[in-house]
Amino acid sequence: MYFTNKKILIIGGTGTIGQSLIKQILLDNPTVVRVFSRDEYKQYHMNNLYGNRNNIRFCIGDVRDYDRVFSAMEDIDYVFHLAAMKHVPSCEYNPFEAVQTNVLGTNNVIKAAIAHDVKKVIFTSSDKAISPTNTYGATKLTAERLISAAEYSKGKGKTIFASVRFGNVMGSRGSVIPFFKKQLIENKKMTVTDRNMTRFMMTLSQATNLTIQALKEARGGEVFVLKMPVLVLDDLVDVIINETCKKNQLKKEEITVEYIGLRTGEKLYEELMTYDESLIAWELLEMFVIPGHKQTNTAYENAKRAKPGTYRSSKEISIDKKEIRHLLINENLI
Repeated sequence: MYFTNKKILIIGGTGTIGQSLIKQILLDNPTVVRVFSRDEYKQYHMNNLYGNRNNIRFCIGDVRDYDRVFSAMEDIDYVFHLAAMKHVPSCEYNPFEAVQTNVLGTNNVIKAAIAHDVKKVIFTSSDKAISPTNTYGATKLTAERLISAAEYSKGKGKTIFASVRFGNVMGSRGSVIPFFKKQLIENKKMTVTDRNMTRFMMTLSQATNLTIQALKEARGGEVFVLKMPVLVLDDLVDVIINETCKKNQLKKEEITVEYIGLRTGEKLYEELMTYDESLIAWELLEMFVIPGHKQTNTAYENAKRAKPGTYRSSKEISIDKKEIRHLLINENLI
């Protein structure tokens, strides 16, 4: 029971992954889980949901505000930093807003954690941070570098910092799956960027469990790269059309799919690990570990050296439509 009698702060805790982490962590009966976010409406609903528990607290605040982050982190053992501006077009058209949340906000988390001698901080990064072509990816890469750099620039601080890097989480806020379903039901039409687009995709439970595993494994400065299936967008589209039509008595022949091309800053494929990173990485059953600057030669239990190469969605074998359907049904997304 890793979190028993521990105090945990989840920054961005009202988001999809944050809420899933809370459910998982509460099973260990921690002393307290503090949920930090600026979303008052979601906190209100979560407070109603957990109203009978005395070990969960809700903190309204913005990660951009250092004083608020500092006060929320008092006497905390573990921090999960999930807060971010993550919608690609929003970040493109409001780049400094993305910098303030994703970069300066992360720096606030680092400073507050060192000041309070927090045991461990896990930052959630993105596949878009690798060879970034958009503002969101660039700010996530910078934040990731801040987390890794904190490990060797923290002076006498005892906090262990690490990042976890993954792709799209099925059904999360901003996921294309509910968006596609809504389009079909309301308009019998779907707008799709490019049929050949490939993406790393994982379930919410996978993202949650592997983020917690990264916290347990972290020794300082690492980037944990979670392994996940790859799917082709056109296959996902076909599965969603078939299942949505069946469940909503729609005629498949009446459905229109419009291909609109890539959005500003968007890539046809995503990457999770560069070739240079693979040269120093360790491979575990469910993830790769890119060691921090002080841990380059540190071996991890049951780990082997990673095979040199890029971890790119266009180079990986994609799952078929049957497997996509199985994943979506298991997660109650279709």
